[in-house]
Amino acid sequence: MQHARIFAALFAAASAAFAQPAAGPWGAVPHERQVAWQKLEYYGFVHFGLNTWTDREWGYGNEDPKLFNPSDFDARAIAKICKDAGMKGLILTAKHHDGFCLWPTKTTEHNITKSPWKNGKGDLIADFAAACKAEGIKLGIYVSPWDRNTPHYAKEKYVEMFHEQIREVLTNYGPVFEIWFDGANGGDGWYGGAKEKRTIPPDYYRFGEVVEMVRKLQPECVVWGAGDARWGGSESGHVGYPHWHTMDSKRGGSSENGFPHGDTWMPAEGDTSIRQGWFWHAREDNAVKSPEKLFQIWLDCVGRGANLILNLPPNRAGRLHANDISSLNGFRAMRDALLAEDFAKGARTSGPAAPQHPASALTDGDDESYWTVPEGTAEPVAEIALAKPARFDAIRLGEQIRLGQRVDSFAMDAWIGGAWKEIQSGKTIGYQVILSLSAPVETDRVRLRITKSTGTPCISRFSLLKKPVALSSPVVSRDTEGKIVIQSKSTEPLHYTTDGAEPSAGAPVYSGPLALPDGGTVKVRHFSGKQAGPVTSRDFGMPKTGWKIIAVTTGNAAAAIDDNPTTFWHTHSDGEKNPPQGFAVDLGRSVNITGFTYLPRQDGTAHGMTDKYRFELSRDGQKWVPVAEGEFSNIKANPVEQTIPLKKPVSARYFRFTGLHAVEKNHVSAAEIGVITGN
Repeated sequence: MQHARIFAALFAAASAAFAQPAAGPWGAVPHERQVAWQKLEYYGFVHFGLNTWTDREWGYGNEDPKLFNPSDFDARAIAKICKDAGMKGLILTAKHHDGFCLWPTKTTEHNITKSPWKNGKGDLIADFAAACKAEGIKLGIYVSPWDRNTPHYAKEKYVEMFHEQIREVLTNYGPVFEIWFDGANGGDGWYGGAKEKRTIPPDYYRFGEVVEMVRKLQPECVVWGAGDARWGGSESGHVGYPHWHTMDSKRGGSSENGFPHGDTWMPAEGDTSIRQGWFWHAREDNAVKSPEKLFQIWLDCVGRGANLILNLPPNRAGRLHANDISSLNGFRAMRDALLAEDFAKGARTSGPAAPQHPASALTDGDDESYWTVPEGTAEPVAEIALAKPARFDAIRLGEQIRLGQRVDSFAMDAWIGGAWKEIQSGKTIGYQVILSLSAPVETDRVRLRITKSTGTPCISRFSLLKKPVALSSPVVSRDTEGKIVIQSKSTEPLHYTTDGAEPSAGAPVYSGPLALPDGGTVKVRHFSGKQAGPVTSRDFGMPKTGWKIIAVTTGNAAAAIDDNPTTFWHTHSDGEKNPPQGFAVDLGRSVNITGFTYLPRQDGTAHGMTDKYRFELSRDGQKWVPVAEGEFSNIKANPVEQTIPLKKPVSARYFRFTGLHAVEKNHVSAAEIGVITGN
């Protein structure tokens, strides 16, 4: 009888353990369209339109549609390049802030039918839809809420017009995986000839109705900026870490980091351009981000659980530049090298586990299966025994996000010298996290420790990876004496040119600072045997040695001409000084000036950052001639150096820069002002 009771008790305990269900959804969880979207990880942006011809980032709205006339456009070629680069889709800027629509919309005359391209019969959305379908990648569409062309903007009629544009692009072109709504809203514009500043009230666009329309027309379409996904917080592509896919509907949260265990699933998308600007500019053909730079952006975005959208601007022919394509392909090669071998795949595992969710799910190569533990298991540990010793320097983890994001912190140990040694620790995991080790580790045993998890952890990925070794990209700068300095972590020879040509193995080898008295383009790369490293290219204006401030309204203007981007001139030293504010400079000699550059303050603050300017030149420092006046578009979100070409070269010895308006606060600032010379 006693034996029967013992057997019954053991059977009941075993049955209870076997019957324990897998962890159910916890906290905010994603919709299936969001899960599918996060699995895309990486896709392209295509900024193409009138700005491509006007050399601007934000059109004013009065541009002539006849400018749009690409001579050799091929959407299929662009889609293939993107697919070959590993992208899973493309998002076309079908309408930017200038209001010009790249499809034959019925809502406005400011559209592609008024251009000479294809005799007014063109439809860029249709072309990209067909190209994406042919190449097996997804189509997305960007429609700017702000419209600087229409007279109806900031009025009720425009809201109806905007909603109809959304209806058109989601009805006529097949499946759309993401629709993108920019955050730039209201300000100066042409507005049908009114030429004024217009502001909009809260919820002017009625995005709640927009989301309902999208859900009805395309249920699987992710709404960026108004429902399903959020901005990553900058236009550099990076997102914050720790990184949460959730936001709090009552308290908000950081775009970069999210909100810990928030009540709304809204994952981040990191966005950046392969160049400084979003639209094509000839001057940026030699300023394409290197594969190494793109790879680091990917690690700081996709490697933190966000999606990466990388912009590729076609030129006036309608093609991607060879430098962009080369960098894209090099970037793919680095990603492929990282993911080529997972040293943990198929490894033996052990550790506490809930029924049907063993630790072996960590290393089975199936992202849908997952390891979880019985409820109440504190700080669970899984041990992974590799088939043979492996040398790795990166780890990759992922949660089963269909069940929510749970892990707050974790650590990883390696069996080294007969003992466990911690080699990495981290915070959030989410969809995935890829973390680099401080140094490579060689071992045949590792263990994962979940050190804090608000809900029972559900881990679906565990990988041990080796980062690619590539010839590093050199850094080109100018010293305080006005000479060009090239630096690199690699010991391989550096070959350079100063005439804009691509450096070959026969080009001069860098041995010390270079004199470049009139500025120019410096290109440099490493060579190791037959292997050529990535090309670093930088355009330099006139050296600032010998420049003198001859007049300033207020502030230390010398900080804007010291070739030091960490210092900056500002007019806030003795109380806010409203624009306009400016200063004048003696260059020390007369030169042919073809343009100027403005670098906004680089300290992460937008106070005093100039978005409207005036630039004047003088032969004698007395009589001034205005040669450029306008807008630095999108400078707050993308605070990179702005290059303004003049309509024609002007011989002068003096320049005067004036900030006419700032994006924040009532003063003016500038980190650096430069001058471009030539014929």
